[in-house]
Amino acid sequence: MGAGSRGVLGVVGTAADGVEKLRTGLVEPAVALGWQVAVTLTPTAGRWLRADGELDRLESLTGLPVRDTPRLPSEPRPHPVADCHVVAPASADYVAKLATGIADNQALTQVGEAIGTIGVPVVLFPGVNAAHARHPAWSGHIAALRAAGVRLVYGPHVWPLLEPREGPADRELPWQAVLAELPGGAPA
Repeated sequence: MGAGSRGVLGVVGTAADGVEKLRTGLVEPAVALGWQVAVTLTPTAGRWLRADGELDRLESLTGLPVRDTPRLPSEPRPHPVADCHVVAPASADYVAKLATGIADNQALTQVGEAIGTIGVPVVLFPGVNAAHARHPAWSGHIAALRAAGVRLVYGPHVWPLLEPREGPADRELPWQAVLAELPGGAPA
């Protein structure tokens, strides 16, 4: 197991509503639970969080650089090997690419590899709306991730799907449900 008392948690954030609260909703509670957290963002999420100063706050909290681009082959790995990965929120684009094996950015590459690594759990919260879920390919993406053993935080009991632009702009993501899916869970 990695450096924290629970190990290393690879946290991935994508360009979906709620990613701006990644630090307060997921990273701070995970650190408090004893995880060493290493954050990776999709390129767009990286731009969003860099623009509002959140990237710097995440780096200060975790003591590790936040990744949103791949490293050069000659550069050392900036993160320790993760014992578990969590993706929250996962955009519809990220879910589709991950389910079909596309790894065209650092955030997809590391989670795609984790899915194929024995003993490394992956927790994923799809932060999508009702229109995304009605797309004919969506159910196949969810089924592929379930078949791969991904722990999905998904369903009306944790995230009722709303129509596009009909929900509150500051809708809180189900951070507690995500934390509860981590190995060892989260205290109630």
